[in-house]
Amino acid sequence: MGTDTPRFGTLVEAFQHTAIVSPDAVALRTPGHTQVLIWRDYAAQVRQVAAGLAGLGVRRGDTVALMMSNRVEFYPLEVGAQHLGATSFSVYNTLAPEQIAHVLGNAGARVVICESVHVARIRASGVDLDHIVCVDEASPGTLSVSDLIARGTADFDFDGAWRAVRPEDVATLIYTSGTTGNPKGVETTHANLMYQAYAVAAVLGVEFGDRMTSYLPSAHIADRFTSLYLQEVFGTEIIVVADPKLIAGALPDARPTIWGGVPRVWEKLKAGLEMAVAGEPDEARRQALQWALAVGAKRGSYQLAGQPVPDDVANEWARADELVLRALRAKLGLDQMKWALVGGSPVPPETLVFFAGLGFPMTEIWGMSELSCMCTVSPPHEAKLGAVGRLLPGMEAKVADDGELLIRGPLVMKGYRREPQKTAEAIDAEGWLHTGDVARFDDEGYLHVVDRKKELIISSGGKNMSPANIENAIKAETPLVGAISVIGDNRPYVTALIVLDAESAEPYAVQHHLADASATTLAADPGVVAEIADGLARGNARLSRVEQVKKFRILPTFWEPGGEELTLTLKNKRRIIVEKYAQEIDDMYATETRPGVHETPALENVAGAL
Repeated sequence: MGTDTPRFGTLVEAFQHTAIVSPDAVALRTPGHTQVLIWRDYAAQVRQVAAGLAGLGVRRGDTVALMMSNRVEFYPLEVGAQHLGATSFSVYNTLAPEQIAHVLGNAGARVVICESVHVARIRASGVDLDHIVCVDEASPGTLSVSDLIARGTADFDFDGAWRAVRPEDVATLIYTSGTTGNPKGVETTHANLMYQAYAVAAVLGVEFGDRMTSYLPSAHIADRFTSLYLQEVFGTEIIVVADPKLIAGALPDARPTIWGGVPRVWEKLKAGLEMAVAGEPDEARRQALQWALAVGAKRGSYQLAGQPVPDDVANEWARADELVLRALRAKLGLDQMKWALVGGSPVPPETLVFFAGLGFPMTEIWGMSELSCMCTVSPPHEAKLGAVGRLLPGMEAKVADDGELLIRGPLVMKGYRREPQKTAEAIDAEGWLHTGDVARFDDEGYLHVVDRKKELIISSGGKNMSPANIENAIKAETPLVGAISVIGDNRPYVTALIVLDAESAEPYAVQHHLADASATTLAADPGVVAEIADGLARGNARLSRVEQVKKFRILPTFWEPGGEELTLTLKNKRRIIVEKYAQEIDDMYATETRPGVHETPALENVAGAL
């Protein structure tokens, strides 16, 4: 961001400026340019939507909910609501009627704009709404977008409406994942989001025309901030991918200059690359790829350790880059990235090493919905692998006596929607947000997050351990694993519940000639058990003795985001897991060996050990 870039107080002020920078430039598109929206038409549609919503009775301070997959039409609808001073927010598409009832009821939504497939669940929630608008084919009793626009009147004062929006107005609600109880609605103001945008741009640089993809749910602050709010402020081009499973195939078309994902996205990309290299039929090409990846890993390991890369390793990497890695990045569609973000939950160090070794400009971030998205980040050339960056300018932090990280500054939320008691519990009288994360700062000001305060486990021997640290060590060595939950609180040793990756099940079953790709078949397959056991042994080698997983069992089920065991952001609901799988857990601590319980082998008994 240049020093001459004007600064604005609200998202709508910024959008009005951005839309006239280059009106014929592409603002939004789908892969393959099958659908394209330029800035001039984007701005015109925003004006029409704002007038239509005003015609429905929406005013400043009202709440408009959106419930749809990632699509170009979302943007003018969302931004149109903003221009009225309404609080516009997204609902996760997977919510059950009772969950929709809580979210829409807590938000006080008057209008819901959705895809027709969601109408039945919205009605089943029982929430009293003024209107339901369908973005695709209108269901009976709902309005179409054309109907919405037709409600606009010629005398609607569009300029007066958006100029009346104030920085302190609540721009959006982000409903937290809710590892326990109902999700809380984080109230995020225009001031919060504008500060976030300018602070991130000051560190990383965001320019008009930078390309980004939207593929995570828009109810997630990561997609909402990077794909929507940054676009409004700086004019990025957003390539909209309807299904997150299609993101890898969309990247060669999108060629993003800024790209990121939660750790699981990077882990799956890593596993896919490694599988493709192992299955390369041309022996010479396979050997070249394996050599280049090994060289990248060697360089990345020095970076992770914070050590200078020796000249011979740097020279070998430069040769590998010229011969192999540069072309590999281009084939992936990630050769034009200025920075690559990873955050949202702890990331296995091996994943960072892998992509840094490929030449990706990796930077790990830390943040939370209550902090408007990200609070720590570093430019890739200053990033320290394994740390989550430094505080954004203007933010304060301190570590409490019990290790909890406290944050204060302009990114802290206004509060939780209609929950003053919970707001007071989260933000103390001095303005410090109690994050719930156990963390430390190193001598150079980089933040290192240990784990969630409530999730630390203490063995029966009194050893404090981070389950996330153990789980990451295991996941880095076992691509078949979709989720893992380690157990050990007040127990004599650590065990693990393993859930296989649903997307890897079909290819594995076909490759190994299994009867089917069900979780039950895979969990009982000796080959799968052996592969998981070997990965656990390699992961254990990276852990202290007391942290090592002694026994495990593979559950005959897949865990779905937003289901009983996982939040929509793929975090373990640990209390629920412990309760639901109490018998399976007790079996792992039984004196005699129970069916389905496996012991982790010693590393020396594993083929291809470290």
